[in-house]
Amino acid sequence: MSTTYRLLKVDTLSNAPISEDTLSKIIDKIKKEKSQVVVFSDFRHGIFNSNNTQKLIKAIPKKSFRAGDSQVASRWGNINEFKNFDLITPNEREARFSLADQDSTVGNLAAMLYKKNKYKNLILKLGPRGIFCVDSKIKRKIPFSIGVFAESILDEVGSGDALLAYASLSLKVSNSLITASIIGSFAASCACEIEGNKPIDIEKVITRIKQVEKKINYIHK
Repeated sequence: MSTTYRLLKVDTLSNAPISEDTLSKIIDKIKKEKSQVVVFSDFRHGIFNSNNTQKLIKAIPKKSFRAGDSQVASRWGNINEFKNFDLITPNEREARFSLADQDSTVGNLAAMLYKKNKYKNLILKLGPRGIFCVDSKIKRKIPFSIGVFAESILDEVGSGDALLAYASLSLKVSNSLITASIIGSFAASCACEIEGNKPIDIEKVITRIKQVEKKINYIHK
């Protein structure tokens, strides 16, 4: 750490593919899963690969809400492997990596992702620029953006995970990408303001929402 900002992260782990026996156990666990929401967060540490990913996706119960995320900050995940998911939340770098596109606008990235991926909802994370969102169920697919709610950024690690968790649950309950994106952004802002990748409890998110409401003088009706 330097003053209040993290400068270095060291990963020590194995990225070797899991064994067939371990894969079978995971698939069996997924098939029996009774949760309404199933989240695949792909960090490429041996579980998701060209041999395993589609087998794992096929195991998801048909009625489950499916959310997916990938990681290419230091790995080689590909968000386009999670086709027809209810929600995907790649960051801009991950999206560009999956499309081999360095130059397009984020709007064009979202459109190209849809052609490849057929996502139902997209939250494209843009770092300090906030998020860019598309609901593909709307015929015109009009996108919208949401800024960053964080007042100070101590450590960004975990902010994407917080957004993924809160947005997935919110979208499942509300069926509104706008609602899910806002709540996910509030959770991400809370994660940015603490050191390390730690769970963000709902009380912190509610407190942040109230702080913003007070700032803008929002009145509930």
